[in-house]
Amino acid sequence: MSKYMSAADAVKLIKSNDRVLVQAACATPEILLKAMVERASELRNVQIFHLHTDGYCDYAKPEYSESFKTNCFFIGANIRKYVQAGSAQYMPVFLSDIPVLFRNGSLPLDVVLVHVSPPDKHGFCTLGTSVDIVAGGVETAKTIIAQVNPQMPRTLGDGIIHISRFAACVDVNVPLHEMSMSTPSMEEGMMGQHIAAMIEDGSTLQMGIGGIPNAVLSYLDNHKDLGIHTEMFSDGLLPLIEKGVVNGSRKIVCPNKIVSGFAMGSRKLYDFLDDNANVQMMDISFVNDTSVIRRNPKVVGINSALEVDITGQICADSIGIAMYSGVGGQMDFMRGAALSCGGKAISALSSMTQKGVSKIVPMLKPGAGVVTTRAHAQYIVTEYGVAELKGKNLAQRAKAIINVAHPSVREELEKAAFERFGSGYFSFNC
Repeated sequence: MSKYMSAADAVKLIKSNDRVLVQAACATPEILLKAMVERASELRNVQIFHLHTDGYCDYAKPEYSESFKTNCFFIGANIRKYVQAGSAQYMPVFLSDIPVLFRNGSLPLDVVLVHVSPPDKHGFCTLGTSVDIVAGGVETAKTIIAQVNPQMPRTLGDGIIHISRFAACVDVNVPLHEMSMSTPSMEEGMMGQHIAAMIEDGSTLQMGIGGIPNAVLSYLDNHKDLGIHTEMFSDGLLPLIEKGVVNGSRKIVCPNKIVSGFAMGSRKLYDFLDDNANVQMMDISFVNDTSVIRRNPKVVGINSALEVDITGQICADSIGIAMYSGVGGQMDFMRGAALSCGGKAISALSSMTQKGVSKIVPMLKPGAGVVTTRAHAQYIVTEYGVAELKGKNLAQRAKAIINVAHPSVREELEKAAFERFGSGYFSFNC
């Protein structure tokens, strides 16, 4: 009997009270999700789990709250309003730990919805652009439903699955979601220069997507023998790969290979990934394992922040009590980079919001989430420079951080630091 059927028939395998993992990012299986939501009247209490998804997410709408209960491991822009309104929930967890929850039974799965490349001549499909937590899901779930798409690149690593594992397959031919490279702002460009100057030849890089990572990458043309071991990457790496700047020759873990959990970008990026033996798309419990990360030399972890206080506490997942994104892999790489020989853990943020509010503050907003503790913070970078916190007491940290705050708020921050640390604030040099 053929495994191929319509999306409407495939999602009939989902039952009330099932726990369903959805592949995410640009691999979000929208056709299967739409078919599932069309069955809303027949379903009750279906638990949905995923990282940030792209595009369709009607299952999180309040009107479907009896049918679907949505749990995000990371909050994407499409679902943020539902999380903040309470019709979807955020689950705080380190990215590296999520597959462990599947495997040890803490979060058992009934169904996984995946978006895969077509089977090769031996019947093997791949998870394409998004292996990350999904590899652990397909290993443990009772039922796998696949959206099979010739536009999904065939990637190598941990995401290879034989078609016999699928309970149902749905043929589609649709473009993947694409994410264009943002042009770095002036502030991001300045941060890019600061961070690029901190990166030594032979370093192994972890960086995400957006203006700051793109700015950093644009200043690395003259570097040599850089490696990539990162939870995700995008188009910004391609010029450095083409020029031979990124070759992975000094890596210890998977030398000469790019290691990642997922990728998001343009069609050019997806074509680069297709059947590329130099790229290993791996289970995120491996990619983000601190004991693995630290084995590479000079790991530079570059992560973002929403707000930083003068002691070095870093908020990266919420604005006050309003959840904005998630813990993700920030701490995995902050700690892994710090433990790497010659490594650097960097948090980068512009000094001000677009509304002119300082992101460097005496105290975090009430309810703000401390994603990176003050003990883990090593380097804070803004457009005004680099604050190195290693080996500094609280008063010294405050002085270093205030020096990279926007000049218009430094006096106010100095006053707050003096009130907090007393005369010791002025008696210790940075």
